Amino acid sequence: MMFVLSLNFTEQGVRGLKDAPKRAEAARELAKKLGVDIKQVYLTTGDADLLVLAETANGDNIAKFAMALSMQGNVRTRTARAWPLDEYTKLIAELP
Repeated sequence: MMFVLSLNFTEQGVRGLKDAPKRAEAARELAKKLGVDIKQVYLTTGDADLLVLAETANGDNIAKFAMALSMQGNVRTRTARAWPLDEYTKLIAELP
């Protein structure tokens, strides 16, 4: 399952922004421990400061990751499930 996490820096996260690369590496390690594979991280403009593309076997893993990441106080997360085009097409074909 693919997930898109939208992250926004907290005040604490902005104050320690120079440590963000170290925090990103620590987040990758945390994700790995929880069975989440971070595929890509993007710095973005607009509603989110960062977008993370992550893959995992189930939604429980990604929920644990998002909560553990938020507990550190540097970012707040929003998570959305993402379906690739072939799965999206199959869902549409199965509509009543």
